[in-house]
Amino acid sequence: MASLVEAWWRPLRAAFAFLTRLPGGSATTEEELARSVLFFPVVGLALGLGCAGVGWLHLVRLAPASIVAGAVVVFLALVTGGLHLDGVADLFDGLAGGRGDRERTLRIMRDSRVGAAGALALVLVVLLQLAALRELLERRALLPLVAFPLVARWAVIPQLAFFRYARAAGLGRVFQGRVALTPLAAESILLVTWSLRLGHGLVVQLAAALGVSLGLGLWLQHRLGGLTGDIYGATISLCETATLLVAAVQISP
Repeated sequence: MASLVEAWWRPLRAAFAFLTRLPGGSATTEEELARSVLFFPVVGLALGLGCAGVGWLHLVRLAPASIVAGAVVVFLALVTGGLHLDGVADLFDGLAGGRGDRERTLRIMRDSRVGAAGALALVLVVLLQLAALRELLERRALLPLVAFPLVARWAVIPQLAFFRYARAAGLGRVFQGRVALTPLAAESILLVTWSLRLGHGLVVQLAAALGVSLGLGLWLQHRLGGLTGDIYGATISLCETATLLVAAVQISP
C-alpha cells in the first residue's frame, strides 16, 4: 500500500497542486514533483469535466451560449489561479520589451507588472477562446470542452522533457532530465488511441496543440537559450486556444 501511495497518489496530488489552486497540499520532494508530470493530463481531464459541467447550463437552456462561454473561461481562470494566463502576459511583455536581448527579456518576464503587450495578448487569447466556446456551445458540443484542458496539459509535457531551462535557478529546473520517457510514450499512445476511438477530430486537435508546444519551444529555446515557468504557463493557454479553435472549425457547417 505504501508503495502504491508513493507511486500514484503523491505525484497525482503534486500535479493538482502545481497546476491548480484546488486544495490538496503540495509536493514534498523534487522527485515527487518531477513524477507528477505524467498526471498532468489527469488534471486536465478533471478541469475539462468542470468546463463541460458549466457548459451544460446552456444545453438545458439556463443561459445563452455567450454567457456560458464567459463562465467557462472564468471557471478555468479561478480554478487555476490564472497562472497560465499570467504566463501569456509575462511572455509577450518579455518578447516585446526585450528587443532581442536575452537577459532583458528574462528580466521583464520575471516582473509581475503587466505591460501593454501582455495585456493585448491576454485580451486576444480570451476573445479567441470565447468565440470558439460560443460556437461549440451553440452546436451543443460538450466533448471539446472536456478535451481542451486535457490536450493542452498533455502538449506541454514535451517542453518539460526535451527543452533546456533558461534560468540558473527556478522551479522548472526540477523537471530537467527527470521526466520518465517510457511512461510518457505509453500515455501518449493511449491518448491518441482514445482520440481515434472517440473521433470528432480529436487527433487533429492533439496535433495542433503539440505543434504549438513544440514550435514555441524550439523558437524560444533558440531565442532565450531555454524555457521558463512563464513559458510553460503560456504554452498551456495557447494550446487550449488552438485546441478550441480547431474544434470550433471542425464542427462548423
